[in-house]
Amino acid sequence: MKKTIFLLFCIVVIMSGCTNTTEESKIATENENITVTDNQQEKEIKSEDSADSEEESSVGRKVIYNAQLTVQVENYEHTVKEIQTEAVKKKGYILNSNTYRNGEEGQLQGTMTIRIPTNAFHPFIEALESGSIKVIDRTISGQDVTEEFVDLESRLKSKQVVEKRLLDFMEKAEKTEDLLKISTDLATVQEEIEQIKGRMNYLQNQADLATVTIEIAEKSVNVPDLQSKDLNTWEKTKKQFIGSLNFILSAGSGLIVFFIGNMPVFLIIGLIIFIVFAIRKRMKKE
Repeated sequence: MKKTIFLLFCIVVIMSGCTNTTEESKIATENENITVTDNQQEKEIKSEDSADSEEESSVGRKVIYNAQLTVQVENYEHTVKEIQTEAVKKKGYILNSNTYRNGEEGQLQGTMTIRIPTNAFHPFIEALESGSIKVIDRTISGQDVTEEFVDLESRLKSKQVVEKRLLDFMEKAEKTEDLLKISTDLATVQEEIEQIKGRMNYLQNQADLATVTIEIAEKSVNVPDLQSKDLNTWEKTKKQFIGSLNFILSAGSGLIVFFIGNMPVFLIIGLIIFIVFAIRKRMKKE
């Protein structure tokens, strides 16, 4: 009897131990599941971040470069040709060019706008500065549009997915009302896709080709040509000769007028002088 009771006690103790072990194992399993879930969430977050960085790196950094140069040169036309040659060497092109003269006989001035591949942007400016061009002012700016481009690319993919779904719905639609509604939504989505593509193409073009604007002023002094036609030597000689004759005639006329007009005075003065000399002569004889 005692043996039977002892055996029952041992069985109860063993069963209670097994139960505790089972509960502990369950708790441990739950904790492991929670840990695994947390790790998965962390991995998902990291994978999303890495996906964004990989997408940005796959796109490549896009920077729009612009430069403004103000230069002085000895010979305007020679400098323009020099700039054109250097642009062609760097696989660029002249976007626009204008030339004007400062005043009727002034110096030549002008403005040139040049598009240069981004990888040749700084070498092109250095080549200009190392030549005969004197740089008075220089401004270089860069605008990073990588984030905008990546955002546009993501939006484009989303819109293209919506477009595909609408096309699938259109194939399956049977009612005219449904077709009209889907067609309207599809047209809106396609218009947004074209706008996004247009903006992306613009950013791509601006990032691929830098813009350089050069204001050119010629500092050499222009010597005017001899204008022999405007000398009028014979005409000026005749005018001077006639002027001299007129002066002589005018002076002679003045003298004649002076003497004839003052003749009575001269006669009286002469008479007085004659009388004075006659008296003195008589006095000397006596």
